[in-house]
Amino acid sequence: MAADIRYVHTNLIARDWRRLVRFYVEVFDCRPTGPERDQAGEWLSAATGVAGAHLRGQHLLLPGHGDSGPTLEIYSYDGTAEQALPVANRAGYGHLAFHVADVPAALDDVVAHGGQRLGEIAETTVPGVGPLQVTYARDPEGNIIELQHWGA
Repeated sequence: MAADIRYVHTNLIARDWRRLVRFYVEVFDCRPTGPERDQAGEWLSAATGVAGAHLRGQHLLLPGHGDSGPTLEIYSYDGTAEQALPVANRAGYGHLAFHVADVPAALDDVVAHGGQRLGEIAETTVPGVGPLQVTYARDPEGNIIELQHWGA
């Protein structure tokens, strides 16, 4: 069975999907792929367990994986359920991580595009792996992003 398994996408539910798409395109060089989605119907309600589900959004190709790599699926539902602001140690999905050439510059770019700093820039050496510079930030809707650079 393992030969029939392939990672496809990560879904991010947004209050304003267009704003988040623009953020990930401008800051992390993601690229829209396929048509904008506008989906509704019994099939969607059945699959999601959300009565009257209607969503809109876009898939973004993630940088570094070519035209057939996994995507970040950013959708907004007509009725989005609110949750508390995510924290790094909350159970469940925690963050999206991007390898960047320059962590301080990437953090400045996140902030310039409506995101926020979450932690400080830290440096360490991971035994058997090498030097790491890393920080956590938030996108414009508060989702956590890890910015990392491995190597000297």
